[in-house]
Formats: sequence, C-alpha cells, structure tokens
Amino acid sequence: MRIRAAVIREAGGAFSFEELELDEPKAGELLVRVVASGICSTDEAARQQHAPVPLPAVLGHEGAGIVERIGANVSAFSPGDRVCFSFSSCGCCEPCQEGKPYICEESGRLNFGGVLLDGTRRLHKGDETLSAFFGQGSFATWAVVSERNAIPVDKDIPLEVAAPFGCGIQTGAGTVLNVLDGRAGEAIAVFGMGAVGMSAIMAAALAGLNPIIAVGGNAQSLALARELGATHALNRHEVDDLARAIVALTRTGAHYSIDTTGAKPLIMSALHCLRPEGSLALLAPCEELTLDVVSDLIGPTRRILGVTEGASNPPVFIPRLLRLYREGRFPVDRIISCYPFADIDRAFADSLSGKVIKAVVQM
Repeated sequence: MRIRAAVIREAGGAFSFEELELDEPKAGELLVRVVASGICSTDEAARQQHAPVPLPAVLGHEGAGIVERIGANVSAFSPGDRVCFSFSSCGCCEPCQEGKPYICEESGRLNFGGVLLDGTRRLHKGDETLSAFFGQGSFATWAVVSERNAIPVDKDIPLEVAAPFGCGIQTGAGTVLNVLDGRAGEAIAVFGMGAVGMSAIMAAALAGLNPIIAVGGNAQSLALARELGATHALNRHEVDDLARAIVALTRTGAHYSIDTTGAKPLIMSALHCLRPEGSLALLAPCEELTLDVVSDLIGPTRRILGVTEGASNPPVFIPRLLRLYREGRFPVDRIISCYPFADIDRAFADSLSGKVIKAVVQM
C-alpha cells in the first residue's frame, strides 16, 4: 500500500516527505495506521549516524495507532485495536524466554539493522528498499510491526500520550522501579530533565523515595520537576559543586543517582554524590569515562549500572504505567508537546534546544 513517510537519506540531513510502498503484514505482524509518534534522542542519534542505521531509513520508534490488518498466527490483536509500539525482540533467545527482551540476543539487528523479524524489509520506493527503525519506522502514516512489540492501549488514553511510553518513558520509570528498586525514604538524584529524567522523577515519587533531587540546566524544567515529585531542584548553572550540594541535602549522600545526559562532568557528579554502597544508573551514551577505581568505586563500594530500556518487558511494564497514568499518579501528559507531522523538523529542533521536553508528532 502507498504511505507517506519522513525519510532520512544522509547523515544529519533534514527529513524528506516521500511516498513509499509498504508491504502487507506477514505471519505474526500487524499493519497499523500510525496516529502519533514520540521523538527520542535515539532518533537523533540515528539521523546523525552515531547509531549506524542503514540509510535511507524511516526513523521513529515510539509509535501508536490503530490496527488495520493482521498477518497469520496473530492471536493477541484484532483489526480496530489501539496499540503503542516498543522495541523489537526475537522472542526465542534465552533472555527473551526469561522475560528480559531488553537484552535480546538479536536486539542490535532488529532495532538498528532496519529489518523486521524475518530479516527482510517492508518499505520500498521503486527498486529501492528502506530501513525501518526499531522494527517499526513510525515517522510514517502506516507501519508494519511485530505483535511482540505492540502493546494494547485502552480507549480512554490518548494515543499521543501512549506513544512515548514505548521508549523514553519506560526507560526513566523502569530504571527506578525495575532496576534500582528503591525503598521509601531513600534518596535519589536525577541528572537531566528531559523526558527520561522526568519519568524517573515521577517514578521515584510513586516509590516514595525521599529526597528526590532534580538536576538540570533549564529553570522551567526544574520547576516542572518540582511539581511532578522532586523535593529539591539544583540548577547546574548556579551550583558550583553539585555532588557536594547533594551530599549536604542528604547528610551522607544519595542512595541512588541516575544520569540521562551522557555528559562526563555530570556523570562524575552523579557518582560522587552517592553514599557508600550507592548505585549510579547510566542511561545515555558516553564515549569514554576515566575513573579512579579505588577512590571512586572500591573505597566507597559504589556501583555503576548500565541500563537499557529501563529493564522493561514492555507487554507487562507499559500497561502498568498506563494504568498509573489513568489513575492520575503518573502524569506524563504534562511533559508532552504535540506537533503536526508536517512540522517534524521543527519538533526535532525544539527538542534539541530544550524548548520542549517530549515532542510528539501527530499524523
């Protein structure tokens, strides 16, 4: 079928709106009319080719829409169902069988290789084939996805709100709820007040962590973080020694810290603000980091954890978060700004500049 998609053809290039052919869904797949798609820093990494996705490509990996048709052997979905999309996984390897699809052995190929589960591509323009990011390519009016990376969305939840749960929202919330698993009254510091950091703040409030310290460089975002659950906010432009300030607020340091920025100075502050046996979760790429293993790690017995997708099993974890949103306990809609699909370049620019926290394009 004919679809309209925002295509990236060269590293760092602007989006080109093009008409493409999309193949019908095969066994285990869904054809979905895309209603909305979140914009994530991983999309920008792919556009700049820091994440080497084969070009040309249709990016977008936080899609949501309505099922139009299903392929053979699909049992969990029917035409008319409302769904959001998450990352791809094979369902067959040992991690997938253990409920850990975020470390699927085929994750690299399925999410960054531009292919679907059977190794082929569904997007074409004449004789040319195009990659679909994360097994969805949701910057398009239609997408074919595996039923494994589709999650049902109830009718009372707007699809533009559900869309970003597929990556950024579950990453921040899952790091707090699935990985750190903190107890009420324990201290946490979250560095970076983008969508991932804000989701971590909201999840920390749900878990009863206290104090919850938001660290960022945008005064408006820090004020919103306070409204969403942070007990304290530190502006990195105004505080000379963030680690010292956090230790002062917590007496002996935070039990947990999360870095969503990938910036070396902030990572080191997130490490040094921890108390003995504290844990730092790293959620953003940083090419190289130099540590003194004795004084930074062994002496104070601190831990550094790398976290992917919030260690989430999306069909289990995302419905949990959506229920919390419906109950008014996880107000993700407060960080979302919507744009027409035609304004996708502006949505990216506003995201990169910090003008908006979570941009979502609506088809």
